[in-house]
Amino acid sequence: MVIDEAAIRLALAEVADPEIPAISVVDLGMVERVDLADGVIRVELLPTFVGCPAVDMIKTAVAARLEQFGRPVLVETTFRVPWTSDRISAAGRAKLRASGFAPPTEDSAVRCPYCGSSDVALDNLFGPTQCRSLRYCRACRQPFEQFKTV
Repeated sequence: MVIDEAAIRLALAEVADPEIPAISVVDLGMVERVDLADGVIRVELLPTFVGCPAVDMIKTAVAARLEQFGRPVLVETTFRVPWTSDRISAAGRAKLRASGFAPPTEDSAVRCPYCGSSDVALDNLFGPTQCRSLRYCRACRQPFEQFKTV
């Protein structure tokens, strides 16, 4: 088995965010750095928010996934570069929509992930986690969560 950065990133693409299982840590843009030096696999993760309660679970899941390579694994978080919602891949944004989440937007035009309408209201800036807010679509009358723009 060839162990290189591409193989490691491919394995990381199978590690889901525990709060939004449809999207991987790779699609969320949380993987800042992958390094394979001195026989040790090192991964640096960018938390989406300071104090994110899922970080330890994600670190554990990343380490467990990479154990298949038979090398020591070191998973660390870093704040050297701030995570922003721009890091979410196009595939990740599509997965968010398909899961009923409105992806972050550059402008104020939030669209309902169910019907596509922009006739939405902000119900609560603070959703079930720090990275999400609660919205309501007036067109299809569905509540939904929006991944906050950071």
